Amino acid sequence: MKLRPRSIGMRLALLFALASTLVLGAISVWLYQSLAREIAWRDDNALAGRVERMRALVDDAASIDALRSRPQLYANMLGNRDSVLWLIAADGTMLIEINPGSIPVPSLPASDRIRLADASAGQAARLAWVDIGQGARRLRLVAGKMLAEREQMLSSYRITLGTALVLGAALSFALGWLITRQGLRPVRELAARAAQIDVSCLDTRLAAADAVRASHELQGLARALDQMLQRLGDGFAQLSRFSEDLAHEMRTPLSNLMGLTQQTLRKPRSPEQYQDLLVSNQEEYERLSRMIDSMLFLARSEQPGTAITREPIDLSAMAAQLVEYFEGLAQERAIAFALDVVGTLQADRQLVQRALANLLANALRYGAGNSTVTISTHWHADGVDLVVGNSGAPIGQEHLPHVFERFYRCDPARSTPGDSGGLGLAIVRSIMHLHGGEAGVTSGVDGTRFSLHFPQACAAPGVTRAIAHA
Repeated sequence: MKLRPRSIGMRLALLFALASTLVLGAISVWLYQSLAREIAWRDDNALAGRVERMRALVDDAASIDALRSRPQLYANMLGNRDSVLWLIAADGTMLIEINPGSIPVPSLPASDRIRLADASAGQAARLAWVDIGQGARRLRLVAGKMLAEREQMLSSYRITLGTALVLGAALSFALGWLITRQGLRPVRELAARAAQIDVSCLDTRLAAADAVRASHELQGLARALDQMLQRLGDGFAQLSRFSEDLAHEMRTPLSNLMGLTQQTLRKPRSPEQYQDLLVSNQEEYERLSRMIDSMLFLARSEQPGTAITREPIDLSAMAAQLVEYFEGLAQERAIAFALDVVGTLQADRQLVQRALANLLANALRYGAGNSTVTISTHWHADGVDLVVGNSGAPIGQEHLPHVFERFYRCDPARSTPGDSGGLGLAIVRSIMHLHGGEAGVTSGVDGTRFSLHFPQACAAPGVTRAIAHA
């Protein structure tokens, strides 16, 4: 069972009450001890003064017998029933005794000066004594005060302090509860405002609330929540667009399959026509298969904790292998390749090869005929950039921020049988994120350049040393 309250206000009120109780308790202990020391000091001074007066009286008396003849005088001098007085001869004979509390005669050490001590037996009492001489006789003068009254007063004072401490703790808790409720009011308003946010109003921002603007402590939290809402809103909008684009992309090949099949089945056809239908359907099936594979790859690559296998990659050999693979398609469009690739990467070979292949396929698809596709590397202190450029029509500036999004096409009407369904560049970006890098694009009248930036961690040791000494 958990004893800690879940309410922050209740917890703060309890802590406030505890702190107040500790402070009041410390003050109460200090006041009690100060009062006890003050009372004891005053009693000791009174006892010492009483002994001095009695010694002066003994010194002025003609004889001890004259002093003993007036015991009531001494009782009146003491003034209350808590006071004790003894005048004792050296042989132990009691000459004068005022003892209303019947305290046993104490055994005290000899002393020529006034000494103070607590009674060691019987009732609690404080004693002052001194040994004096009267002529040839040695006498002991003892004055005492019973401590019952003092203890009663201190006990009453302790009860008063305890009562004040309890009332102070209760009042501190009540005030702490009111203060924390008032202080946490902006938090409750922030929570109420956040509770009103759903998918239909993700553009609501918490930092705009009046209570948040008035609280410096909540502004940081509100800004962090607003940033989270911004990310959620962007992700939700992207997911909505993805669903729409996916439905559109899937509908096109399915509509083609259904339309061609229904048209062919309306009347008997020759074997050649059925064969043409199957070939056409096969192309659409392959298109669907590529799209599904790409979507599965993107889903897996974006899962947290996705691991990749790093190994040394000779970029020059990889680029030459891909150029050889795309050579047939390049010859059809009279496009040549120019390679300026050097260095070694520590990366996942298959993923880097797929990213570079997607960029080359994109460059060949949209590059101008009778032009050159360039593949180059640019090493620097932050890592390496693997760049693929072509001299085709420039991409509009309004499209550049979106080219790596899923299913995004600068010209939706352009679709070739071998395209990636608008997922090729999205796959490139996911591959770069797995390596801790970034994919970028620039486009202008001099052509389009796609770059893959690999961080310094992907550089091979030899290349790293070369950069460091450059």
